[in-house]
Amino acid sequence: MAIPKIFLRRGKEESLQRCHPWIFSGAIYSIDSEKELEEGQIVDLYSSKGDFLARGHYQIGSIAVRVLTFEQQDINEQWWTERIASAYDVRRTLALTDCDHTTCYRLVHGEGDNLPGLVVDIYGTVAVVQCHSVGMYRSRESIAKAIVAVFGDKITAIYDKSAQTVPYKANLNPVDGYLYGAAEKDNVVLENGNKFLVNWEEGQKTGFFIDQRFNRELVKRYAAGRTVLNTFCYTGGFSVYALAGGAKEVCSIDASERAIRLVDENIKLNFGENAPHSSLACDAVEYLKNIGDKYDMIILDPPAFAKHHKVLGNAMQGYKRLNARALSQIKSGGILFTFSCSQAVSKELFRTTVFTAAAIAGRKVRILHQLTQPTDHPINIYHPEGEYLKGLVLYVE
Repeated sequence: MAIPKIFLRRGKEESLQRCHPWIFSGAIYSIDSEKELEEGQIVDLYSSKGDFLARGHYQIGSIAVRVLTFEQQDINEQWWTERIASAYDVRRTLALTDCDHTTCYRLVHGEGDNLPGLVVDIYGTVAVVQCHSVGMYRSRESIAKAIVAVFGDKITAIYDKSAQTVPYKANLNPVDGYLYGAAEKDNVVLENGNKFLVNWEEGQKTGFFIDQRFNRELVKRYAAGRTVLNTFCYTGGFSVYALAGGAKEVCSIDASERAIRLVDENIKLNFGENAPHSSLACDAVEYLKNIGDKYDMIILDPPAFAKHHKVLGNAMQGYKRLNARALSQIKSGGILFTFSCSQAVSKELFRTTVFTAAAIAGRKVRILHQLTQPTDHPINIYHPEGEYLKGLVLYVE
């Protein structure tokens, strides 16, 4: 069957000519198709003059097409294998694919690896796939075959965890499960020599927040002799690194009791029963209301406050309130690590919000580091929206 053609309004082809991988619904002029388009279907994009521009997955919503290729090439098993192989080569260049002290990393980072709507994380010999578009979800078997083709016996299982990430209006009725092989749902991985239990079947995201690897190392560097508060701690990544760096004491806070149990397990896994660590299942924002000057290192790594621009105003108020509470109470000479993982929040807006929080707290603050995502979460230079993680390390007088 012929690939449906989507013709753009005049002038709307410019973003594709700059290799941006999205086309918005408002850019579409007409659709030439034998029957009504189905979400996830492969479509071709053409200019108003009839020139071929790109090929991609059609979807219902503001972003109408996610581009897979700017060439007229078949999206077949060879194509998928070549794309996964290209992503693997990047991670091999980063010395992640055969690393003794780090056995977890991101293999595919959506648009950053020219595979929009797809995330693949590696945990030892297990690959965890998350599809964020219908097109990728319908291609998951081809994706799994490509991973096996590229990795060979280095991969023993591939787990699809897309049930919570594919568009719910698509009526796909997705069910998480293994696409290839099988594995124990709890697996110990290494990150810079630190041990972490990862449960990809029941944990958040793909099981572990791989994107803070570099920033956790920085916490380790500053932690010696400090009393550390790790808020929104999840499985305790920052807490483990702080203790590894010689922290005097670490307190881990998360609203989820299950997350707190995982933190305690990871602390025990690395340091035994007697580590100077405490944990508490409570609301971090409430806890920060009255902590006094107990802590001289505080880590603020909340979930995304703004998943889209419609709620950006409320999200920035949340970031401002959270940072003001921490800045007003941290010990003199303290270090604050503060992050936003909201793609809708720009680096400039986040920095301005933290600046406002510092002014409200009435503290003198220096920026020591400006942080971002690690190298296995690459940013497509034509898709700056891919730079979602931003952070600041502050010295507070």
